[in-house]
Amino acid sequence: MRALGIDIGGSGIKGAIVDTEQGEFASERLRIETPQPAKPEPMAEVVGQIVERFAWRGPVGCTFPAVVQHGVARTAANVDDEWIGTDARALMEKHTGNPVLVLNDADAAGIAEMTYGAGRNNNGLVVILTLGTGVGSSIFVNGVLLPNTEFGHLDIRGKSAEWRTSDRARQLNGYSWKKWGKHLTEHLRYIEFLITPDLFIIGGGVSKKFETFARYIKCDTAIVPAQLRNRAGIIGAALAAAESTGAASS
Repeated sequence: MRALGIDIGGSGIKGAIVDTEQGEFASERLRIETPQPAKPEPMAEVVGQIVERFAWRGPVGCTFPAVVQHGVARTAANVDDEWIGTDARALMEKHTGNPVLVLNDADAAGIAEMTYGAGRNNNGLVVILTLGTGVGSSIFVNGVLLPNTEFGHLDIRGKSAEWRTSDRARQLNGYSWKKWGKHLTEHLRYIEFLITPDLFIIGGGVSKKFETFARYIKCDTAIVPAQLRNRAGIIGAALAAAESTGAASS
């Protein structure tokens, strides 16, 4: 089975056809720069261009950097505030002519990681943190997603946690791996205090350096790096779209 996954970000909109049985790309990845300002209509037009380039007819899954409730964007991160309150699903369906599922980007990445990656076959309470420009989070209980969590925005010592624990914060502040690991430990321990997870999965580009910083993280929960990295959003969106429609196309 196949579905089209599209990962919408503040700087780029990326898409690929996905083999949803194997959790792998079934086409080359296509990337188009995100229009600036990142307003709804121009961005939806780019999504339509990606669908047209693949000559795709079938389910489309789109990640979005926001809380998404029943297809409607409730927040806007790294995109224009005009998105807030926009029915993103209806807009994408208008521009693609296909059934579209829109979901939070970290949730999509989590779906992929739990199905094909580091969380596969884990039936406990799993927290996935995507550390990049900000910090995205997804939570799964016995493999079931609890959508739209925002653990990157937990208040820690008067600041949103992502101001210290995102990969961008690490680079902008010139943190050593040891100092950044200390901040990440504080973030993880706060989550442990709130929900007591069985497993942390660390995603985002920084996961490639897991062996470098892992020794600086001191928490009670098992912690492992994500496996799908920058493919996770596209793969998870495609899988979610295929499952929501009950079928996939080619």
